[in-house]
Formats: sequence, structure tokens, C-alpha cells
Amino acid sequence: MTTSRRLADRKVAKFQKNITRRGSIPETSSRKGYDYPVGPIVLGFIIFVVIGSSLFQIIRTATSGGMA
Repeated sequence: MTTSRRLADRKVAKFQKNITRRGSIPETSSRKGYDYPVGPIVLGFIIFVVIGSSLFQIIRTATSGGMA
């Protein structure tokens, strides 16, 4: 399978352009600060549910007299 000279030159030019840009990232792609995937209210609610359920389990186990 042969390629035309024009197609080969286009591939080489694209490769050379990528070589000269290697290692340089645009300013917008770097993160400036921390962006959490959930908001602070949702995070607080999840923590409240987890800690509250564990405390409820501890109290229930203590009042039932151990392993019940």
C-alpha cells in the first residue's frame, strides 16, 4: 500500500508541529484551585448520615446488651 507524496508530507508536517509543541500546555487547562465534584452542603449531608448512622448503631448495640 503506497501513499502519495502529498499525504506523506502532510503527515510529516503534522508530526513536526507536534514535536515543537511537546511539553507546553495551554494556560486554561491547568487548574487554578481545587474544584470538588460535590458541593459543601452535599458533603456535609453525607458526613452527617455516615456519622449519625454509626452513632445510632453504637447506641443501639450498647442498649441491647452487646451482640444482639
